[in-house]
Amino acid sequence: MSKTLFALVVSVGRNSAWVALDGEPGIRLAQIRRSSGARSMPVPGDRVRVSPLEESVVVIDAIEPRERLLARRTVAGREKALAANVELLVTVTSLAAPPPRTIVLDQLLVYAHFEEIAALLVFTKADLAPSDSPLPALYRSLGYRCLSIDAKHGAGIEEFRSALDGSRSLLVGVSGVGKSSIFRWMGGENEIGDLSRFGLGRQTTTAARLVRLDPGFLIDSPGVADFGLGLVTPSELAPAFPEFVAAGRCRFADCTHRSEPDCAVRAAVTRGEIAASRYESYTRFLSEG
Repeated sequence: MSKTLFALVVSVGRNSAWVALDGEPGIRLAQIRRSSGARSMPVPGDRVRVSPLEESVVVIDAIEPRERLLARRTVAGREKALAANVELLVTVTSLAAPPPRTIVLDQLLVYAHFEEIAALLVFTKADLAPSDSPLPALYRSLGYRCLSIDAKHGAGIEEFRSALDGSRSLLVGVSGVGKSSIFRWMGGENEIGDLSRFGLGRQTTTAARLVRLDPGFLIDSPGVADFGLGLVTPSELAPAFPEFVAAGRCRFADCTHRSEPDCAVRAAVTRGEIAASRYESYTRFLSEG
């Protein structure tokens, strides 16, 4: 009888995966066993039971119970599993080249709120910004943890490592913000190998990747498009904006904060107490749903 081993899923393709075995450096290629009636596929962050297959290859026999599964939300009601057992969402935003996209940052923060996980905001390329950006101060005022990292030279990486504090984290950001560089500074690899051996083709550049940070891990996600909010209502969305809650009561209990009279949120926007970019994100998310 084959010995049962335990591993952490690093990256997943259609028929195979890369896994990191407990107590073993490096990663191994793993076949995904298609048991009859099994509908669940492993995702990065999953704990799995594996058994030896051939040479350095193993086969995934079962997925251990998940504490949490992060999934993409769609308007049509379908879900796409993204990562398992994540407890911290790390957003990476460039302050210049490319310019910051606050709509993307706000979407990720709303996603974290919906999933009930913490968020850590990382800002890069501060040296290229024309002046001190107000964004870090804005989000700190909202209660978010914010760090600055020079992704090219590694300044701020040790502070970032300490902020992770061994948590199980997911790294997210648009192209060009330095996300992959941060991942490499943390010990991750951009290319972990070719999964074509079992009919996958070359999918490693778009699959999520993971680096172990005992006792936690850091997953480098493929892109922000996967973190769609789907269909949301004003009553669901507004609590995800802490400054809306602090604005006080509106005249109507079911106020959507878009056109109703005596709206406390819109009044706070007019007074400059709520950033216009944040209110724009709120209305955009409602219209896209």
